[in-house]
Amino acid sequence: MSEFIIRGATDADLQAITDIYNEAVLERMSSADIEPRTLAQRKAWVDSHEPRSLYPVVVVENADGEVVAFGSLSRYHERAGYDGVVELSYYVGSAWRRQGVGRQLVAWLLAEARRVGHRMAATLIFADNEGSSALMRHFGFERFGLMPDAVHLPGGIRHDIAYWCLPL
Repeated sequence: MSEFIIRGATDADLQAITDIYNEAVLERMSSADIEPRTLAQRKAWVDSHEPRSLYPVVVVENADGEVVAFGSLSRYHERAGYDGVVELSYYVGSAWRRQGVGRQLVAWLLAEARRVGHRMAATLIFADNEGSSALMRHFGFERFGLMPDAVHLPGGIRHDIAYWCLPL
């Protein structure tokens, strides 16, 4: 397995974050966006993670310093009663999948969520995304719900959404 470094995302990482995300958008297997996002839209998404000490956005670099993945902990809901519940998200560039990048990134995000005192992590995954579902099971997430036929994408592609959670 290659050596990877996980670090906080900076403005210099925005192009790589945008490229990795847009790859996922066009693959139609892990994002409900139907059009690629602009650099400005991805910057707004990164900037929305405040305070960053509770809601980090991180990138994964390979040994050559190339950003190969990114992930985040996001506020689950704006209502205060949900404080302590975070949405975990991650995207791995296609050339780097099945090499342990996602596992290392999710492990880091969960450790950070615990470190800062969050009480639960939640995530939404296309139910037919076998790799992400297996990764959630690996970390002990429980699938607690399914929304059938929730996502309609161009080309007649449809996905059910699986809801997963993990008490921290």
